[in-house]
Amino acid sequence: MQTVGPAAYPALHTQPVEPSDWFASYIATYVELDVRQVLNIQSLPTFQRFLRLCSGRVGQLLNVSALASEAGITANTAKSWLAVLESSDLIHLLPPYFRNFGKRLVKMPKLYFLDTGLACWLLGIRSEEVLALHPLRGALFENWVVGEFIKARYNRGQPADLYFWRDNNGLEADLIFEQDNRLQMVEIKSGQTITSDTVRAGQRATRMAEDEALVPWLIYGGDETYERSGVKFFGWREMHTAMGST
Repeated sequence: MQTVGPAAYPALHTQPVEPSDWFASYIATYVELDVRQVLNIQSLPTFQRFLRLCSGRVGQLLNVSALASEAGITANTAKSWLAVLESSDLIHLLPPYFRNFGKRLVKMPKLYFLDTGLACWLLGIRSEEVLALHPLRGALFENWVVGEFIKARYNRGQPADLYFWRDNNGLEADLIFEQDNRLQMVEIKSGQTITSDTVRAGQRATRMAEDEALVPWLIYGGDETYERSGVKFFGWREMHTAMGST
């Protein structure tokens, strides 16, 4: 079986190890043993359910109260567990951009796993064929792109300083970061082709910032990299070109 989702753990690339066995062992030893001891978790099934529920929320706004209710724990317990998972570099809570462009904005963070292969394993995805048809395929692609941006910055010794934007009127950008005193908006689409809807999604990402915004980027599941209708498109294989300029 091939690794499902882009996995970044070195052992999966440097050793002849079965990905499904490796992820199972990783969860059992590090997550379920070490993290559980740090948190003094009494019920392992509850914690396992909590992890799976987190994986089902990749790329989504994180409502901690709803997550806690579904997991059967208190909101304070959920916050504590999330804090340890984040400090362990298992998840990243992407905050909304703090500037209010004259509109009501969403205040909840979005949840991402820093290893998409782990998120896939927790979701029960064991093959590329299942991933291709999975309802969270687009969210998992977004998860991977965001994770790569985060890790690229960490590898350069920089803080993440990445945000998203979404307001109550439907304007949104999957990623925002400041560059040269202006704002770079990034949209992420898993589709392999550029459609008129894809172009409009990239254009909408800059509307809330107007003159403060740079040419928007759109990272997609195709191969070509070019500029069209005021949007710079990066195929996923060329995403490092965009990250290298941040």
